[in-house]
Amino acid sequence: MKTSAKRNTEPRINKRIRTPSELRNMFGTNLRKLAQLYPSVSELSRQLGINRTQFNRYMSGESFPRPDVLDRICSFFDVDARILLEPVDTIGSQGQILNSPFLTDFLGHGVRQLSEPFFPSGFYRFTRRSFISNGQFIVGLVQVFRGQDGITFVKGFEAREAMRFQGLSESPRSREFRGLVSAHEDGVAFMISRRRAMTYSFNYLARIGSMENNFWLGYVARTVRDGSGERVTRMVYEHLGREFGPALAAARSSGFAEEADLMPYHRHLLRPDVPFR
Repeated sequence: MKTSAKRNTEPRINKRIRTPSELRNMFGTNLRKLAQLYPSVSELSRQLGINRTQFNRYMSGESFPRPDVLDRICSFFDVDARILLEPVDTIGSQGQILNSPFLTDFLGHGVRQLSEPFFPSGFYRFTRRSFISNGQFIVGLVQVFRGQDGITFVKGFEAREAMRFQGLSESPRSREFRGLVSAHEDGVAFMISRRRAMTYSFNYLARIGSMENNFWLGYVARTVRDGSGERVTRMVYEHLGREFGPALAAARSSGFAEEADLMPYHRHLLRPDVPFR
């Protein structure tokens, strides 16, 4: 006669089970940090397709989104479901380029040496010659900010007209670009790309003398093959400060512009009649 051992049907859980309140609070904290990357919570809510009041409840930890809404939020911010369990700053940190010991003393050094006084955070209006429309210029807006680890980032959106001209999607997600800012001996350098793109741009800027000491002049180079048109052109950055008002006003005038429509000092610095060397 066989005797069977009694099965242990209790679940094996090695970690402490978090309460719904703890999960909501973690999600809300992470969502607030992600929302700080955008100048307007109302506009962010609109892009996500979420009611502004409901979005505020998510950020405060009062409410939690449905699975489909959570998936939409994770896709928009390019994060995964660990946003419920871990601080967003630590998600995906393993294997990131600048965390590699192989590059820390090479590419990582300049990134971590960029101080706030040298290149301040805030909004910048930029102007450069268009790469895709001869005789026209691009006026745009970017935001420069420091991450939790002190690394300086830049983000902005390609002009709708430029995306339309190339037959690309004009959605905010498709137009968004992000980059990393590094300190140089006499200026700053950016490496910028759109989401999951296989092309990049490299920007170099140095501060120039001006009444408010808020102008930077340099150049932008795009990574395209030889024979694909102009690849390097001058660029002007104007620091607008950290307030949303001037930034929103500048955003309304962004896009393609004729030389005669450029701001006088931007046009003076760009020297459109002098070939770039």
